[in-house]
Amino acid sequence: MKKRMPILYACTILVLFTLYGVQPIQPLFKEQFALGDLQAVIFTTVTMLPLGVAPILYGYILENFPLKHMLRTSLFLLGILETGFALSDSYAVLIGIRAAQGLLIPAALTALVSYVSISSSAGNMQKALGNYVGITILGGFLGRLLSGISAELFGWRPFFMLTGAGLVVLAFFLARIGDGAKSAFGKPAASEIAAILGVRHNALICAAILCVFFVFQGLLNFLPFELKNIDRNIGGGKTGLMYAGYVIGIIAALNATRVIRFFGSAPRAMTVGMLIYIAGLQIFHVRSFVIMFLSMSVFCLGMFMVHSLAAGYINKLAGERKSITNGLYLSFYYMGGTLGTFLPGIFHHRWGWHVFVAVLTFVLLLALAFIALLARRPPPPIAPR
Repeated sequence: MKKRMPILYACTILVLFTLYGVQPIQPLFKEQFALGDLQAVIFTTVTMLPLGVAPILYGYILENFPLKHMLRTSLFLLGILETGFALSDSYAVLIGIRAAQGLLIPAALTALVSYVSISSSAGNMQKALGNYVGITILGGFLGRLLSGISAELFGWRPFFMLTGAGLVVLAFFLARIGDGAKSAFGKPAASEIAAILGVRHNALICAAILCVFFVFQGLLNFLPFELKNIDRNIGGGKTGLMYAGYVIGIIAALNATRVIRFFGSAPRAMTVGMLIYIAGLQIFHVRSFVIMFLSMSVFCLGMFMVHSLAAGYINKLAGERKSITNGLYLSFYYMGGTLGTFLPGIFHHRWGWHVFVAVLTFVLLLALAFIALLARRPPPPIAPR
């Protein structure tokens, strides 16, 4: 397991480059193709959309598909498409490529997280998933940062060209990882999904994480446009630097077990994370690059504290239904993110930044209510296997 982790981590980071690299430079696409704000953010929305349904629907396509074969194929095709994205001059073609990548990214990410989860017992699941979440945070941050810097210094195309080449190279390096494991995509019946969501703590965590990622993607997707409204001279490099607050999210994810011990339980720790998250969001009312830059650290600390704790907690309690439960968690997570990349923009476009932040705050208060209910009556602990 340890020998293959560096390759798997590198794959995860480049897949996240593909998913999030366009986000800080969407205002650039807006100018280049004469788009509206809502047209420009579709670059992220169309890629995230399949992630919301993949864990439920992909089982009917990828059942018994070897993980390594699925991972190598998806990475190779992602690399080819990323190269095509870098070379295209048509908005319609670019959106089409992003949509096709959205169909491949769930296969790649599920294969990657499966290699982690199938090698982890209930006792170290929290730590293993915390480490994986930390890597996804690093990939999301570096993808946005390097894309923004590259766009400002060399134009937007080189970043995507290099990412595509890296994905193709990694597809060949994956020959070194073990064979035999099957896809974690299952074929859950509607009755199984209903049974899992009928469990109180599963329903509360899934509802909360949908709201949590809705707000996160909402803010991050429309922040570049608001920075342009504040100062027309802000370029991709400075916008990419805004996401530096991601770094503190890595610390939160890697220390999930310590955070739980400090607060006494995962639900209590998630409640504290939500309060931090809400507080960080309120600072964004101050329309200043410096203040927003500083508030991003608080915002990301709260979000990734909640996400890393919730992911480990719901997996630890899942028992024999771990695969389906984890798939549902990811579906709600990415459904929230997909909706967040687009719907809050309606408020931003019609009523401005402060109403936009207020709407996001309301959604976070809903998430806080769900987690507070979980903390008030948590499920009984499960002994490590």
